[in-house]
Amino acid sequence: MEKRNSLNWARALAKGILLFAALNLLLAAIGPFEAPFGIYNWLVPGRARFPYGENPAAAYNLSLYDLGAMFASHELDGAGVPGSEFRVLILGDSSIWGSLLRPEETLSGQLNALHLLCSGKPARFYNLGYPTLSLAKDLMILREGMRYQPDLILWPLTLESFPRGRQLESPLAANNTARLGALARDYNLPLTLDSLTPPSFWQRTLIARRRPAADWLRLQLYGFAWAATGIDQDDSQTFQPAARDLEDDLSFHDWQPPALPLDQMAFELLSAGRAAAGGTPLILINEPILVSQGQNSNVRYNFYYPRWAYDQYRAALAQTCQANGWTCLDAWDRVPQEHFTNTAIHLDAVGERLFAEFIYENALAGSCQKP
Repeated sequence: MEKRNSLNWARALAKGILLFAALNLLLAAIGPFEAPFGIYNWLVPGRARFPYGENPAAAYNLSLYDLGAMFASHELDGAGVPGSEFRVLILGDSSIWGSLLRPEETLSGQLNALHLLCSGKPARFYNLGYPTLSLAKDLMILREGMRYQPDLILWPLTLESFPRGRQLESPLAANNTARLGALARDYNLPLTLDSLTPPSFWQRTLIARRRPAADWLRLQLYGFAWAATGIDQDDSQTFQPAARDLEDDLSFHDWQPPALPLDQMAFELLSAGRAAAGGTPLILINEPILVSQGQNSNVRYNFYYPRWAYDQYRAALAQTCQANGWTCLDAWDRVPQEHFTNTAIHLDAVGERLFAEFIYENALAGSCQKP
């Protein structure tokens, strides 16, 4: 009897090992796997913005690069049947995500607070911003967001997102090489993917994916604290205000005046975004920047931008919009410098309200009504 039990245990162990090996081989063969499921939007509310954070214990949030899991945790994934609302997606960087702001203080929160009725339906604005400056990252999110059949797309952007050399610097972009490759092929984009090594066979196995799996599990567990508190960012953090007194420096990245090298700016990603949106209206918005009135403000608008480079970018963006017949807004100077926080693009709650009102008055008022 003992020998038979030993043989049964040995067979069970061998079968378990073979099953585990087969599962690893299967996962490695099918390529990157994302988790488009979780506890959000059924057991706990969906998040008002994508998960992002470096202090999970205080923010009940963390950064991960599984785009499927990110969307599955977002309130957009639980929005219900398209057509029941006027659905607006807002793309962008950390200023749209809402650094140092509560969800209701962000641009999407301020627009939702207007309680607009658009085309006879209640308007709902969804925050798809994600920290890091990269048009490629925005385009990747836009393409995934089109699954939710929006009625309108708002794409705030700024010059710092345009240099070709920084498109893949966003960790979210760098960790989604398959998606970027598909974008490059489908829209004939000159994305330099050679610097990004696709995951090897071993890296696609379950064993090698322990960290992403653990991050996904932690995101689910933090969902209960998020549901109980509404906190998704460490609100105890202090910050150094963005510089108003600036260096006497004319450089923008490695470039010097007189001419901004427009051939090094990724304007073609805007065309790809227009194509990805299909028949859905898309509005490009040059977002507000801090316009300093301090030392050397005659040379630079702020830490990011010398005047010569930013002025040429604005002109080029306006010309591109006009040439293509795109709807574009320029809000660059619409928020006074006192309403910027720790960077030249991050707004406080008042600044976000001013930005939201600018968008309503210049893009939405014709088809949307306030109550």
